[in-house]
Amino acid sequence: MNITQKALNYLKAISAETISNAKSGHLGITLGASSILFALFKDHYNFDAGDTDFLNRDRLVMSAGHASALYYTLLSMFGFDVSLQDLKNFRQYKSKTPGHPEYRVTDGVEISTGALGQGVANAVGMAIAESVMEERFNTVGFDIIDHYTYCFMGDGCLMEGVAQEAASLAGNLKLNKLIFLYDSNNVTIDGPLNLANKENVAKKFHAMGWSVIYVPNGNSYRACSSAIARAKKNKKPTIIIFNTTIGIGTEKEGTSSVHGAYLNQSELEAFKEKLGVKESFFIPSDVRELCMATTRRGKLEHEKWNQLLAMYSSTHPELYKSFLAFFDRKKINYERILKNIAKFDGQSLRRINHNALSELAYQCPQLIGGTADVAPSSLAYIDNAGNYSSGNRRGKNIHFGVREHAMGAIMNGIAVYEDFITFDSTFLMFSNYMIPALRMRALMKLPVMSFFTHDSIAVGQDGPSHQPIENLTQLRCIVGNTVFRPCDYKELVAGYQHCLKNYTPVAFALSRQDIPHVDNTSFELALNGGYTIIDCGQKPDLILVASGSEVPLAVSTYKELSKKYKVNVVSMPSLEVYEMQSTAYKQKVLPKDALCIYVEMSNDTKPLKVMPRNTYLYEIENYQFSGNGETVVDKAGFNTKSLAKFAESKLKQQI
Repeated sequence: MNITQKALNYLKAISAETISNAKSGHLGITLGASSILFALFKDHYNFDAGDTDFLNRDRLVMSAGHASALYYTLLSMFGFDVSLQDLKNFRQYKSKTPGHPEYRVTDGVEISTGALGQGVANAVGMAIAESVMEERFNTVGFDIIDHYTYCFMGDGCLMEGVAQEAASLAGNLKLNKLIFLYDSNNVTIDGPLNLANKENVAKKFHAMGWSVIYVPNGNSYRACSSAIARAKKNKKPTIIIFNTTIGIGTEKEGTSSVHGAYLNQSELEAFKEKLGVKESFFIPSDVRELCMATTRRGKLEHEKWNQLLAMYSSTHPELYKSFLAFFDRKKINYERILKNIAKFDGQSLRRINHNALSELAYQCPQLIGGTADVAPSSLAYIDNAGNYSSGNRRGKNIHFGVREHAMGAIMNGIAVYEDFITFDSTFLMFSNYMIPALRMRALMKLPVMSFFTHDSIAVGQDGPSHQPIENLTQLRCIVGNTVFRPCDYKELVAGYQHCLKNYTPVAFALSRQDIPHVDNTSFELALNGGYTIIDCGQKPDLILVASGSEVPLAVSTYKELSKKYKVNVVSMPSLEVYEMQSTAYKQKVLPKDALCIYVEMSNDTKPLKVMPRNTYLYEIENYQFSGNGETVVDKAGFNTKSLAKFAESKLKQQI
């Protein structure tokens, strides 16, 4: 047996034992795909195990994250900070080897995956980021950015719609440094793949502008390595279709029953005996040396890159300065942004945001983002920055097409690549399509800004299918996601700062319609999530609390009610941020015994969690009708007369 085959056998044995030891995991893909990923690690994957932040490293995204036991074993064998003891702790509470790969938990893991298909779009985002950096900073003789993005996937990944959306866009963008490693074993949990899917993947990807390589024996290390080498020479994105056998070497190979199986002790011993492995959780010295040769090669490549960068700094000092500036999260001058967009006060928040984005781009060369085919409507684009395309890698505006799901996951990939500042945008109603990506974004704490416009029933004539009622609820339910619904430019920019300073995702709900000027708003106080804009100077009989376009309504209603009652008005751009404030601050803004009315054109109950106990919601309870936006809003009761009447009824109940 040659040393390469021996190493592959030990990889299979240790991976299988990792799963058996945990009595949990996915043996089928772990064994079936072992040759693919071993060939990648040994012969092609450019990494520095001692510095996993090495900028010019290859990126590997495990879209089929349930192959984690295989992945962690490879990381351990090739010198990453994953020990054999960590493998013994596979899937245990707070271990470094969780059930699916997690960003910032396991050394070498580029992004959290496991929700099938998400990783496919993440990889497209990383490839976009690589192409942007390559175009901006490479010169003749100095390929400062020159690496590949690999994405490992299975049949399930490619059945998910997000993967198809992302692959279609990648083909259009001609992302030639992107390589999909497709473990095609024709088996899913339910049984044979053809129960649900009979499409010709090769023809489909050809039609989307991809190069396709087919490997009949995907369980052959040499065939896998040769195919990856060919893919790296292509001028288009490439998918390699490896025909493999799920659970190869076990009694259940080729069947769905091996997908989530593990081997009992006797089965494990028999399996290891066939591989010629006697030890438990052990890497022989010759196998370790084979792997370490690759690891040393990666470290040497990093050292060569450092030398190249040093020469680059001398021969291209201005470009080098720009290169460093790209990663410099210098203090953003928010006062400058506020000063330059103040003239748009009183306009719609989508228009104000458009101008604010262009101001942010002036200060931040790493700003990039796009929309799901709604740029003329959401206005979320950067002026005079060009459109990113296969012919213009310098463009800062990405046209995703009508692909909300892929857009969100692609932006996650760009955000995690390096210090890009990223944004995406669609109508609030269609944030539904992005929920999986938004959830993964929140889980990883990625500072991405989502601009959801047309934020209420004021969209009017498009009818109930386009009138968001429950969407704020959905966004606010995502743990770690912050929602900002600003009433003016000051509160909008406060949302920018919260995202970029705290490295956390923020979903903005922005009005399509103009919002009248509101007195006493504050950028600084909006950073608290909620604050008083009208203070009666006494203990109030009532506090009107509102967000976004309903803040002017609360103010006009205050003017009506203040003739008879003592009333305060609070603007609440972010419930999540307000919830984080000290008890003393919250008691000052909203005393616990205060009578409050929360005003918002939504059907959200989260305010009841955040607001004082004696709070009533003035919200939308039913889908509305198609009609003029102002008429729809008025008929729904969002006018001064109706709100004042509701408030008085609650005040009288207190007497």
